[in-house]
Amino acid sequence: MVARTTFKYRFKVAGKVVHWGITTDLKRREAEHRRRWPNGCIEQVGSVTTREEAWEWERQQTGQRFSSAS
Repeated sequence: MVARTTFKYRFKVAGKVVHWGITTDLKRREAEHRRRWPNGCIEQVGSVTTREEAWEWERQQTGQRFSSAS
């Protein structure tokens, strides 16, 4: 059985997503992002998952971002 230890998240400022990613510690990651965006907040996406599933989600997000920018 593979451990589910990874969170998927979006970081928003004034309702706009400025960053997304994966982490094992949402509170720590939010504090890190707030150094750059002090008024932002983290939003968990879905349930805690495996590292591999989280990486796949992150790759999909990156692909969507670049394909919609074309």
